[in-house]
Amino acid sequence: MSTTLPTSTFPRSSEAELPVRIYGPEKALKHPWVLLKELGKDLWMGRELAWRLFVRDFKAQYSQTMLGYVWAFLPPLFASLTFVFLQSQGIVKIEGLGMPYAAFAMIGTMLWQTFVESIQSPLQAIASAKPMLAKINFPRESILIAGLYMVSASTLIRLFLILGVMAVWGIWPGWSILLLPVFLFGLMVCGFAFGMLLVPLGGLYGDVSKSIPILAQFWMLLTPVVYPARTSGWSGWLTKWNPVSSLIESARACLTGQPLDQAWLAVFYLGFFLIISILGTIGFRLIMPHLIARMGG
Repeated sequence: MSTTLPTSTFPRSSEAELPVRIYGPEKALKHPWVLLKELGKDLWMGRELAWRLFVRDFKAQYSQTMLGYVWAFLPPLFASLTFVFLQSQGIVKIEGLGMPYAAFAMIGTMLWQTFVESIQSPLQAIASAKPMLAKINFPRESILIAGLYMVSASTLIRLFLILGVMAVWGIWPGWSILLLPVFLFGLMVCGFAFGMLLVPLGGLYGDVSKSIPILAQFWMLLTPVVYPARTSGWSGWLTKWNPVSSLIESARACLTGQPLDQAWLAVFYLGFFLIISILGTIGFRLIMPHLIARMGG
């Protein structure tokens, strides 16, 4: 817990009065409102730093590659082409989608990539900022915001490809396209919440971040990304209680003009994981000193 005292309490060496922060042994959780106030203040003060970190990381991510920003949508594009090939060869047969299967699979994998990147975002933010976490005193939450900026930028790039896919296959959205930002934000919040739950272990052990892509591949098969949602059996039960299912289907429905059958469920999950994300950010603030010490700070 920290308190701020005016410099008039202490000898001054100059005319400028700067706040002096004193750290004591009192636990921050005993004063939750003070903790929330300080968290909000640091989030506001760190907004410019978050933007600068985002610009730096965004340029670094694509500046050392020949294809540049194309890498933002190449992984999900090739993942969807695998299932398109299986469908074209009759190995799998999926019908009754209301659109060409290629468009269905490509749009689904692009949206899924937003979710996966949101899970990875907190751990990647900590890893990239590790050299300065112990050396510089700055609002730690700014690295989380910078990571979400990265996910948002990559999602916008993929949206251009999605629009191209829709134009090729003659798919035109309806009025529900106006709700697309809500469900995209829901995918980001849902992934971010899961990512924040992994921070206590993932900040110390690289095995956690390396296992996310492996687990994400299996999770994708339990989500209506490249095939329609099942309604029976174990797969139907898992799809029903999979929080990402309603968000993926609602976002895809906004893009393709289909009915928003699961919109209210998607909004519920958005609110639920928004609360989890806020609690995770508070927990992040409390555990970061311990993580920095364990990481060698």
